[in-house]
Amino acid sequence: MSTSRKSTRKPLLYAAGVALAALTLGIVSWQATAPAEKHRETSSAASAEATPGSDPAAELKALARREAGDKLAVGRTDAPVVLIEYSDFKCGYCAKFARDTEPELVKKYVADGTLRIEWRSFPIFGAESEAAAKAAWAAGQQDRFTAFHAAAYAEGAKAKGFGEDRLVELAREAGVPDLDRFKADMAGEQAAAALRRDREEGYRIGVQSTPSFLVNGQPIAGAQPLGAFTTAIARAEAQAKAGR
Repeated sequence: MSTSRKSTRKPLLYAAGVALAALTLGIVSWQATAPAEKHRETSSAASAEATPGSDPAAELKALARREAGDKLAVGRTDAPVVLIEYSDFKCGYCAKFARDTEPELVKKYVADGTLRIEWRSFPIFGAESEAAAKAAWAAGQQDRFTAFHAAAYAEGAKAKGFGEDRLVELAREAGVPDLDRFKADMAGEQAAAALRRDREEGYRIGVQSTPSFLVNGQPIAGAQPLGAFTTAIARAEAQAKAGR
């Protein structure tokens, strides 16, 4: 069981329905079941009561953006199942998922239109985590996010750190064509805003560890074996076909 430190950030004001959704569906249990890797920042669990008639599961499912121009996503916008991943490039378990499990999900489910994967930047290990998240976004602006993602999560990549020179090296490795634009985008306000959007979404629903996932609104904690994802995807697909 992992332990966490009290957040050093000022708590945000969250919508009551989504806050209770996190508690009801056990998203706060991600912290209890995630691999034992300590994190520098966690969100405060919300205690507000749900609004009358709210549907917690539907609110979490609705977090899927399905934006056609989303550079940090793969798969059809109308796929019956959306997997949302909250991750940090300095997280070893995120790297394990990226190397061992994610390629199999892409090959089996994204390719046939069943699954869409949407990545959310949730940096919790300080300045280098944030820099890597912005760099991934910048690579995405030149349609090289998935290649950058693979390079940053490659075996041994984390040990080399994510300083600016190293991030440029990873961009070059990922085939980003315009490195000057990459550096400008990485340092720009749009990258910072995209990071804030993702991270605040994670805080709002109670994410406290990485990697954390939602499969059509249902949580999965940590870098679980492939079977945990295939089971969740099959169940979500069946529910989608049944109109639920």
